[in-house]
Amino acid sequence: MKDYEVISLARLCNASATLLGKAAKPGTGNQSLRGLPFQIGGKDGKSKKIFVGLGKGKGCKNETVVIPVKKKAKSVLFAHRLIDSKLFENGPIGVPCARYVFNLSNGKKIVVPIRERFEISLVPTSWGQLPFNSVPDRADSKPDRHSGPWGAAGNRQTEVNQAWPRDYILFCWSNPHPGVVLESIEIVPEGPRFIVAGITLSHVDEYPFNREGKKEVQITVTKEPDASRAFDLEVEVDRGVSTFPYPLPGDGVVTNLKGDRIGWGEPKANQNRKSYVEIAATPSATVEVKSSGKTLGKANWGELQKKGKLQAGDRVQLEVVSRGLNWVHTKVVDDDTGKPVHCRVAFRSPEGIPYQPHGHHSHVMSDMGSWHMDNGSDVRLGQVSYAYIDGTCQGWLPRGDVYVDVARGFEYTPLRKRVRIKPGQREIEVRVKRIVDMNDHRYFSGDTHVHFLSTVGAHREGQAEGLNVVNLLQSQWGHLFTDTQEFTGRPNVTQDGNSIVYACSENRQHILGHLTLLGIKKQIMPWCSDGPSEAEMGGNIETTLSHWADQCHEQGGLVVLPHIPTPNCEPATLIATHRLDAVEFLIHSQYNHGEWYKYLNNGYRLPICGGTDKMTSDVPVGLSRTYVHIPEDEEFTYENWLKALRGGNTFQTSGPMVWFSVNGEPIGSTLKLTGNGGTLDVEARAHSIFPMHTLQIVQHGKVVASVERENGAQKMHLKARIKVENTTWLAARCGGPGYTTIPHYDGWRRGIFAHTSPIYVAVGGEYELFDLESATYMKTLIDGGLTYIDNTARHYDQGAITHHHGEHDHKEFLKRPFKEAKAKLQARFEKLGIPFD
Repeated sequence: MKDYEVISLARLCNASATLLGKAAKPGTGNQSLRGLPFQIGGKDGKSKKIFVGLGKGKGCKNETVVIPVKKKAKSVLFAHRLIDSKLFENGPIGVPCARYVFNLSNGKKIVVPIRERFEISLVPTSWGQLPFNSVPDRADSKPDRHSGPWGAAGNRQTEVNQAWPRDYILFCWSNPHPGVVLESIEIVPEGPRFIVAGITLSHVDEYPFNREGKKEVQITVTKEPDASRAFDLEVEVDRGVSTFPYPLPGDGVVTNLKGDRIGWGEPKANQNRKSYVEIAATPSATVEVKSSGKTLGKANWGELQKKGKLQAGDRVQLEVVSRGLNWVHTKVVDDDTGKPVHCRVAFRSPEGIPYQPHGHHSHVMSDMGSWHMDNGSDVRLGQVSYAYIDGTCQGWLPRGDVYVDVARGFEYTPLRKRVRIKPGQREIEVRVKRIVDMNDHRYFSGDTHVHFLSTVGAHREGQAEGLNVVNLLQSQWGHLFTDTQEFTGRPNVTQDGNSIVYACSENRQHILGHLTLLGIKKQIMPWCSDGPSEAEMGGNIETTLSHWADQCHEQGGLVVLPHIPTPNCEPATLIATHRLDAVEFLIHSQYNHGEWYKYLNNGYRLPICGGTDKMTSDVPVGLSRTYVHIPEDEEFTYENWLKALRGGNTFQTSGPMVWFSVNGEPIGSTLKLTGNGGTLDVEARAHSIFPMHTLQIVQHGKVVASVERENGAQKMHLKARIKVENTTWLAARCGGPGYTTIPHYDGWRRGIFAHTSPIYVAVGGEYELFDLESATYMKTLIDGGLTYIDNTARHYDQGAITHHHGEHDHKEFLKRPFKEAKAKLQARFEKLGIPFD
């Protein structure tokens, strides 16, 4: 006997689909509703009369209908639907619509009332009006994993679609006498019109509509080539629901309790070999695993739960790894103070299944791209998603071993701790230890380049990453304007004064370049100019970076060149006219380093700072950060932080802490040597939670002293005596072997390295440097900007528009900074007797 058996109502049907409305097109014939079989009308689905229509009103008959059964049944399922209702005329709820009378062969009659909003409801069902004692004919489902309508993008993040009835409401009557033959069912109408579309008998000991909570199932694909294929598994459950499946690390890395990258992500798993899914289903359900649309294996859910592990065909093994859950309160405290600390955490089972705190994602954006979406409260580094917490969190944790990862920026040792969750346990505590307190050294950290967070979110993430300052940048992306609501023109400071968020702006143009304007009091508009991808479609070139910089300086703000030098055109103009206060590193590359060194070699003083350009949830705030030194006699404020950044005692880092001095003088200093120069005592130290391999001293762009640690070290020290005969600059830097970088697991794989700002050394006079190659390079870029304005950029018709600057000659306004830069550069050439043209 089948587990579920349909009862044909064909000979009793008296109503057509038009009863549901002229446009109604319900499924007919053999149908699967929530994975259960029903027959709607005749088997062939061609009959015009497909429903039993009952009740008072047109198209229905107001008389009892008797349906012969003459079979035993564990339960009886009805696909039915209400036609008329006064509920939205403020009518009563629970109006009796019918009585279903079950006549047993032992003479017993069991009468079940069918009430509106209980056992039956209108279809379509209004929002918030689903029935109490029955379910829709469709189960909860998932949106398409990789595509869908643009308007559904926000809903896609939920990863769920709530079930709504398409055609019918399903009601289950559980038979209290399953061993007795059910002779017949009487349908007795008692009020408004309704239809009965199908009846199905259940012969299995289960409630047919899943009511179990989800359980974790590990999937192991055992055969090639399916196992090593790029992850594309799908899991379907006919009588229940499942989450999206996610790949698991196949090498057991979760169980490692030591390692230099713990707390900072792991390589992303991307094979079918091992994965997990969460399933909630009835015991009779079938679990099907697919790859590239092909079925790899099937298993019965009840059998899988009973055995715990089974082979689903010859290619897939399934194992229920659900061990029970406790709602646990977690506290992360500083090992020295015993007080909770902001940090980020990840909780996983030994298999690698995440159990993140309530309110946080186990898989941010389904482990897919997240530009401008799902930014805040979580970060994903390769395989691992972390939750930002204030030192406390709560949520479900599995019983047994749980692995807790904790990280808090670069000044705390990250850890992985194995904890044992016992039945009934409700609390755990984890302690983290600081390796260095840079604030005690008067160095205060900040990220100069963050997008898409809220001010409150920036505080939470910044504190958890050990940052003192987050510069939250509003900007424009075509027709999208972001963080508009965050701008106040003043710093937002936590009560203890240790965390500052300032909503500033990144003003951008796709050829001339980008500019970060820190500490502005009023918005500097337009934010972007001259069309996509920065400005709107068809937009004209309205201004230049130089004019933005001037407006920033008029407000007492600070101008940073982000991701030096790209886009690369106007940076040379900004630097030649001394409009630039600092340059920003966010990645390690010869190109970025070399561009900065060119300008330093040409005599321009440009402190270094670090920013992440955070636009996605796969990069932590402060992964590339700035440390600035504020003297003891000055308090930590945003204004003093900007002043110290401008002063040049700074270093950029994506991991190591660096100290650097020349003749005992700190970073940013200018040393003056008389005569023909002399020998300098140079010292650099580095301390890092990640292994470092190289610590170097750079003079005029060349390495002049270096120390290497082949196997890596968390502390490095370098002392050297360097002879200097001409004006020059020196800086310290550290990184991987040979000053390459070992990448982080963020989306851009930013490298682990650090670089100080220069210490300047003037020999025999004032600090002056000129490098013909660099100066010629700058001149060419300046000419490129003038050429672009004249020949390529889009312009409105002269006289047809009034520009924001109010000047009549718009082109002259645009070209003015470039001409100024060219004149200043020409003066430097002529001073040295070098032809300029």
